[in-house]
Amino acid sequence: MAVDFDLLLPDIGEYGTYQKFLIWFVLLPGFFPCGFHAYNQLFLTTNYDHWCKVPELDGLNLTMEEVKNLSIPYQIQHGRPKYNQCHQFLRNYSEIAESLAAGGSLNDLVPETDVLRVPCSNGHQFQVNSGESSIISEWQIVCDLNFYPTLALVIFGASGLIGNWIFGYIQDGIGRRPAFFIYLVIQSVFGILTAIAPEFWSWVIFRVGVGFTVPAIMGTPFVLAIELVGPSWRTHVTLLANVVYSICLVLLSFVVWSVRDWRYMSLTTCLPFFIFFSYWWIMPESPRWLIARNRVEEAEIIIRRMAKWNKKDLSFEFYEKLRQKEDDPHSEEEVERVYGVLHLLKTPNLAKKFLIVTFIWFTVTSVYVGLSYYAPVLGGNEYLNFFLAGAAELPTYLLLFPTMNRWGRRWVLWASMIIGGAACLGTVLSEDDYVTTLVLYCIGKSGISSAFVVLPLFASELYPTVVRGIGLSISAVAGMLGPVFIPLVNYMGEEYISLPLIVMGSLMLIGGNCALLLPETLHQNLPQTLEDGEQFGKQFGFKDFWNCCPVKPSKSSAENRPLFNSNNNFMEKKLTAMLLKHQTKDSTFLK
Repeated sequence: MAVDFDLLLPDIGEYGTYQKFLIWFVLLPGFFPCGFHAYNQLFLTTNYDHWCKVPELDGLNLTMEEVKNLSIPYQIQHGRPKYNQCHQFLRNYSEIAESLAAGGSLNDLVPETDVLRVPCSNGHQFQVNSGESSIISEWQIVCDLNFYPTLALVIFGASGLIGNWIFGYIQDGIGRRPAFFIYLVIQSVFGILTAIAPEFWSWVIFRVGVGFTVPAIMGTPFVLAIELVGPSWRTHVTLLANVVYSICLVLLSFVVWSVRDWRYMSLTTCLPFFIFFSYWWIMPESPRWLIARNRVEEAEIIIRRMAKWNKKDLSFEFYEKLRQKEDDPHSEEEVERVYGVLHLLKTPNLAKKFLIVTFIWFTVTSVYVGLSYYAPVLGGNEYLNFFLAGAAELPTYLLLFPTMNRWGRRWVLWASMIIGGAACLGTVLSEDDYVTTLVLYCIGKSGISSAFVVLPLFASELYPTVVRGIGLSISAVAGMLGPVFIPLVNYMGEEYISLPLIVMGSLMLIGGNCALLLPETLHQNLPQTLEDGEQFGKQFGFKDFWNCCPVKPSKSSAENRPLFNSNNNFMEKKLTAMLLKHQTKDSTFLK
């Protein structure tokens, strides 16, 4: 097996000029296609106010209000009267038009409330301004067809789940760099086709093509960023990734606000990313991946470039060390083949932790995506709502990591989900107050965003090294089931606006309390073997349940404390290398 890349990074530079340039100007911008394509569909399917079209009343010099008074009945929605969107009065509108043309009184023609009502017979008229349109207004996907946009979101989420699974093998098989450009080609082609779709079902097919690359197109630059820096900088890079993703959502709110025609919106959220094809000459392959594949000569070229940018002089002995093979009685492939998902369920304590983490992961992903999807239909200005949904995430990142290092993982995860869940449930009391509902919604979004950062780190510290990659993969895939079913929850909120927030708030409260059933991992050695994983937190009792702010052990006590698997330093180093490989692959794209 090739030498561990982490052993080489101190000589090359763990976070030097080369890594900073790539991360800030190449890899972090690479997150934007994911965020734009994941959420632009909410605005491509904007549902404008509409009512039955009555062509006989056109050309009579009537105001729109007068036309609706003659033809459209009232209904009560959310406790307020409004014109019915799917029914019209059954009347002879040709005679009404003739009467008005002959000078008849408009007041005499207004129908009584008991006039028979029938579904729209001539299509619908939408209240849109010049330059505005959506697939709903263009193809009249309303009334009996109003479930179609929700169905499209469900299909879009399912395609992302399948695509992320497939493309994970692609980036591990052929490399991070070519995988990114494969995703970019697919997303660009189908993004353009989305803009020229002639009807709804072809549009859905093209959106499936886009969805296949979401979230994989974000996961690859994140993995590459993680693999280019040293262990002490991975938390820093993770924080940057979350900040950039939130900025991406804020920027998207401005784009969809300024471009209201859905076809132009599709192009605006797609064409600018063609500039990323220029990264072909800038973006390197992961030297860590190349070394793992025994393509040492290619890795050496990149390492020389890294050292030059970082102003590091590498000795002849360094390159000898790079090329050497370690005496390994068992290949890495053989070690990986020994363990599978069933090992996570064979022992009771490890199985309990695995099931709790997986449930929380499902909860966090479902609620994060659900709240993001729900912003445009919250009431008021949908563009302002979406802007605030993204901006509300940013302040949490300033407080998150200091509190994680002081209070620990479990209490920060608990507090994030409890505060967010309580805020979502509080919207029941403020349903008629848009401003209060919006404030509570933003608090809920901040809470779930914070949980989204804590959970992958917490899970990676709970799972033992030999099954850490498998555990993170299974938990993340379970979490991605959320974007498949959550549009259905939001669809139920059309009649009762707080219902989706009640469901998501309840999930957050349950998930947050489940976090307290897990042992704290702050300042603890990582479990390495299955036995370590079973023993870790096994004596977790009432006193431990309430334990907060774990104290960092002194240097002397840390030196005297036995390490997991300390009788096999060689295997410990190998398993740690496996951890780094799998953790960078599976612990981030969840948004």
